[in-house]
Amino acid sequence: MNKENAIEAARCLLDIKAVKLSPEEPFTWASGRKSPIYCDNRLTLSYPAIRTYIRQQFVSLVNEIFANADVIAGVATGGIAQGVLVAQELGKPFVYVRPEAKSHGMKNQIEGDLHSGQTVVVIEDLISTGKSSLLAVDALRDAGAVVKGMAAIFTYELDVARKNFEQKNVPLLTVTNYSTLIETAIKENYVSAGNLASLNEWRENPEKWSDDRM
Repeated sequence: MNKENAIEAARCLLDIKAVKLSPEEPFTWASGRKSPIYCDNRLTLSYPAIRTYIRQQFVSLVNEIFANADVIAGVATGGIAQGVLVAQELGKPFVYVRPEAKSHGMKNQIEGDLHSGQTVVVIEDLISTGKSSLLAVDALRDAGAVVKGMAAIFTYELDVARKNFEQKNVPLLTVTNYSTLIETAIKENYVSAGNLASLNEWRENPEKWSDDRM
């Protein structure tokens, strides 16, 4: 991850409020947990200049680290549009992976033309624990694909995610990450420097941070 590019990407996410920080009035995630950060990277698709910048960063990562992959795969739903943009730029076939197989029709979990033995780079918009993203990797591997790695816009840099990706032997690259975003947010006055300790505490132990605020 190029530091300068990561800072610019973080600035973009903050500017359009794709990422919001509120350590003093935390967000409640679908799990019920409290968090000082809320991320919706789908908003990047509504801003052509930012959409282009994110696509270019993905393409650079793929070309530098995962060159010569046969197929680009998006994780439903956040990774589909991003994956299509990357595949189009690279001139590669595209498939996407559902959370589970459909219960009707062809009962596909992987949509698109994928053949056993093909190498795949997986595109995702956000990495939290990595669980749902890695289920897509499992599906691709079960179909006979060789997964070279995953690229995402943003990661919370949670320790559980690092362990999950290591266990599955999946290299993970991101356009930007939590530590870069927090650094940028403080420098650009999106949050005060006095919030830094709380924001770092959340990343180190999100469960305890949440429980302390329930």
